Amino acid sequence: MTAPTEQGGPGANGAGSFVAPVPPFVAGEGTPPGSPPPPPVDLASLAATFQRVVVNVRSTYVGKEWLVRLALCCLMSEGHLLVEDHPGVGKTTLAKALARSLGLGFGRVQFTADLLPADVTGAMVYDRDTGSLSFRPGPVFTNVLLADELNRASPKAQSALLEAMEERQVSADGVSHPLPQPFMVLATQNPFDAAGTFPLPHSQRDRFLLRLSLGYPDRQEEDQLLSTTLSRPSPDALAAVTGPAFLSAFAEAVRHAHVVPEVRGYVLDLIAETRRHPDLTVGASPRATLAVLKAAASVAVSLGRNYVTPDDVKAVAEPALGHRVTVHPAAELAGVTPSATILEILSRLAVPVGARR
Repeated sequence: MTAPTEQGGPGANGAGSFVAPVPPFVAGEGTPPGSPPPPPVDLASLAATFQRVVVNVRSTYVGKEWLVRLALCCLMSEGHLLVEDHPGVGKTTLAKALARSLGLGFGRVQFTADLLPADVTGAMVYDRDTGSLSFRPGPVFTNVLLADELNRASPKAQSALLEAMEERQVSADGVSHPLPQPFMVLATQNPFDAAGTFPLPHSQRDRFLLRLSLGYPDRQEEDQLLSTTLSRPSPDALAAVTGPAFLSAFAEAVRHAHVVPEVRGYVLDLIAETRRHPDLTVGASPRATLAVLKAAASVAVSLGRNYVTPDDVKAVAEPALGHRVTVHPAAELAGVTPSATILEILSRLAVPVGARR
C-alpha cells in the first residue's frame, strides 16, 4: 500500500517488594517463552476479509482507499487514531463505518470547554434502592470511541482518556473497570482554528498510534459524493462484514509477523535520524519505534504477507511519526513541518536491498 506524496504519505513503494516485569511481546520476535506455538493462519483469507471491510466502508465514506486502509490497520493493531483536518470531510462517517463494518460498538463524545472527566469515563453515583454507591459507566465503555474536537476540552478532561487509551481500563473509587475489547479512540481536532482550544501535550499525542489527515476529496470523488447523495447508505445502515473472530485472528497474525534484522535496522535508522535532525528539537520516542513496527506489520498482514518489508515501513512512517516529533521554532518559521521532515528523512535513508524474508 503506497500513499501519495501530496497527501502527506510516502511516495515510494513505588514501596513494596520488587517483581521483575515480564518483557512485552513485540512483533517479529517469535513466540514468547512458555507459550504454545501460534495456530496456523490463513493470510489470504485475512487479506480478503480486510478488503471486503474496506469496500464496505467506502460504500458510505467517499474518500481515498489508502486512508481507509491505514485507519483500519490502526484498529487492527489495537492502536488509537488522531485525525487532524477541516470540519465536514467525513471524520465521523469514517469512524461509524469502521465500527459498523466490524460489528463493533460505537460511541461519540463532543469535547467542550466545560466537559468533566466523569462525563467521559463514568462516575460513582448513589443508588437510593440499595443505599450504596455504584459505578455508572461513561461513553468510553464501547469499542470505537469518537472523541470529537478533543483539543476543545480542558487538559483535565483530556487526561481522562489517558488511562483508558494505555491501560484499557477506567479506575473509579479505587476499583479498576476493564473496557470492552477491542477498544480504539478515534480523536479529531481542527488544527486551523486554535481559538479557545487546548493543544494536546506531547505525552498525549504519543499515545496515538497513527495520525491522519483526510484532506479534501478530489474532483472525481466529490462528483461521486454528489451523484450518490440519495442512494449512498448511511453509516448506521451498514451491515457487519465480519466480527470478533476476524479481529482476533488478524491481531494474532500481526503479533507473529516476521521482521528480518535488516528491516529492524531500517526502522532504527529512521528513528535515529529524527533524534539528530537539525530541524527537530524532539525526536521519536521508543514508543514511536514500536508503533512504526506494529503498524508496518499490520499493513503487511492486510496485504496477505507474514513478513514486513521496507515499503511497509515507508507506508506508515509519516502517519506514525509526524505527531511525535517537534520542529525547532526557527525551522517552523521557515515553513518546515514535521511531516515534511519525516518525508525528507525517508528520501535519503538507505533502503535495505532484498530485505523481505
